Amino acid sequence: MGFSYIMPPVTLTLYTRKDCHLCEDMHRQLQELQCDYRFEIDLRDVDAHPDWTLAYSDKVPLLLVGSDEICQYFLDLEALKQRVVP
Repeated sequence: MGFSYIMPPVTLTLYTRKDCHLCEDMHRQLQELQCDYRFEIDLRDVDAHPDWTLAYSDKVPLLLVGSDEICQYFLDLEALKQRVVP
């Protein structure tokens, strides 16, 4: 009998801010992709924490896996696919 191991889903961090249409677009696209790919979204309001505001204020929406940037402003589907599994 074979052993099967299922990888836990990757957690993506999405830095956004209120009333940001690009942020809303990227979040919606990611939610749609969750049907086909295994990942969780850690949604963070960049204005909720002073360190996040200082580091990421002009980069939102910003998508990270761990501390590695996947994309900013617009979803880079190819870069995302390299980080998550179907």
